[in-house]
Formats: sequence, C-alpha cells, structure tokens
Amino acid sequence: MDKERLERVALFGGSFDPPHFGHRAIVKEVLKKLPIDRLIIVPTFLNPFKISSYSTPYKRLEMSKEMFEEFSKVEISNYEIEQGQATPTAQTLNYFQNYYSVQYIIIGADNLNSIEKWYNFELLNRTITWVIASRAGYSLITDKLRAFKILDVDVDISSTDIRNRQLKENL
Repeated sequence: MDKERLERVALFGGSFDPPHFGHRAIVKEVLKKLPIDRLIIVPTFLNPFKISSYSTPYKRLEMSKEMFEEFSKVEISNYEIEQGQATPTAQTLNYFQNYYSVQYIIIGADNLNSIEKWYNFELLNRTITWVIASRAGYSLITDKLRAFKILDVDVDISSTDIRNRQLKENL
C-alpha cells in the first residue's frame, strides 16, 4: 500500500473512565490544530499501569461513542478492548499503521512522568510526534521526546475527580 495515499491520523488512547469535557476539549483542539484526516480515539481494555477500571470496557466504549458522536472526523475504535487485555501503545500503533499514516499520539501532561516506562518507548518516540495536552498541576517536561506539540487545553477536570464526586454523592 502506498504510504503517501493513506489517511493521516492521530491516535488518542486512554481509559476514558468516564470520558468527559476535558477529553472533548482536547478533541476540539486536535481537530483545529493538527493537519490530519481523522482522529481515532482508542479506549483501553485496561490501562497497562492500572489494575482495574471503574466502568467495564464496553461501557467506556459506548460512553466514548456518545461523547464524540458529533465530530465527523472522529472514529472510536474498539481495537484495544477486543484484545481483552492491557495493550501497549506500540502494539496499537503497529496495528493502525497497517491502515493509516499515523502521525501523532495524543497524551495528557500527566503521562510525561512515566512516558519512558511505556513498552517500546524508543520505537514510539522515533515513529510519531507526541501531542501533549496541558493539564493544571502538571509540568511539561519534554526533554525525552524527539518531536512534540503542546495543546493548551487546561480544563481542570479528570476522570478520577468525576468518579470521586459520584462516590461522595452516592454515600
């Protein structure tokens, strides 16, 4: 397949447990600022650095579809969920490179502290441009990244905050 003719895409993976307006703000900025044909959102079956999720993988997939359904250039992929286990980003990148020209991987600034612990970080770092969504309280330490762009999103919300609020309300 001719790589020049493949759609240029960005991958945005994560637990999305639950997806929220911070994720939505990231998607809006990505669609405005990156020269891509499509943004593929990839909810994880299980984050490789976590032991569980609050919602089931399929519930998170459905919530993600609902959250982003209005964006015509956004696709929600069940690839990692169908793997039935924690799937390294390098494996997901390899899969999507068979069908698209993956240019970018979108991460939150909170991931920068552990980015070198990601499976096959060197391959990822050689292959794509990182897109880092800024986040209140997290430094943008990018010295380990070969190529990156910063998205100024600073929406002060996280999935953990949402889950904690829901737990308090249910007490």
